[in-house]
Amino acid sequence: MLLRRPPVRFGRILKGVTVSTIAAITVWHLFASFLWISPPTPLRQIVPGNMLSAYMLPWFGQSWSVFAPEPINGAYTFAVRAKVLNEVGEVEETDWVTPTDVEYGLAHHNLFPPRAANLGYHASSGVKDRWSRLTAEQQEITSLNYFEGDAWLGRLRDDLLAQSADNEDAVIDYIVAEQVAAGYATQVAVAVWGDEVVQVQFKATRQNIVPFAQRNDEDAKRPAPQIASTGWRGLLIRDQQDSAPFDEIFAGERQKEASK
Repeated sequence: MLLRRPPVRFGRILKGVTVSTIAAITVWHLFASFLWISPPTPLRQIVPGNMLSAYMLPWFGQSWSVFAPEPINGAYTFAVRAKVLNEVGEVEETDWVTPTDVEYGLAHHNLFPPRAANLGYHASSGVKDRWSRLTAEQQEITSLNYFEGDAWLGRLRDDLLAQSADNEDAVIDYIVAEQVAAGYATQVAVAVWGDEVVQVQFKATRQNIVPFAQRNDEDAKRPAPQIASTGWRGLLIRDQQDSAPFDEIFAGERQKEASK
């Protein structure tokens, strides 16, 4: 008598494929997280191209700086003001607004904060960190006004390099960071004060927390803020940028400014 093998059910096959797929995704996620969180090493080259960063950002991004021996010990803020044309065509300066305060509010008590919650943080940290690598003389140049024409950013770069070409990489890194910050400041300014904005100015600030050794001192105060100030800048508007989210996020600030 011949014994027949019971037929393999489709559900069993599907279950096996599903379990294998979940296991593969889990292994990949753990491996990618390990590579991303660990200090940069040649091991990252195992993942081709920008596949690792494309997977980790923006949802799974983490930083080694949250761990010892150098945990995050400071906060960044970004402030913006503008020059606008009034009803009679005269230029007026606005008060400062702090878009990072608004954006941090989007993440407060929110398990799934939007990407907009850290745009100002990245703009501020990018400028402040790279500004700190410039010479004192170059930092003074960044406080000057650059806004005429479409090539003002190029003129700023040339003036920084003319002052000292020994740190060309630091200058280029700073120019890239300022380009991002100027574009961000432009969108914030237009969202708050409207299309009559003609120039913007921004400052990136970092303030450290109370040092660990003074954590039990009731009279301890946070160190003074470190400010990277810039002069007035021309508007920087990129092709196909979407201003609608900025209008929505900073609607409250716009109403405050309109009521003044």
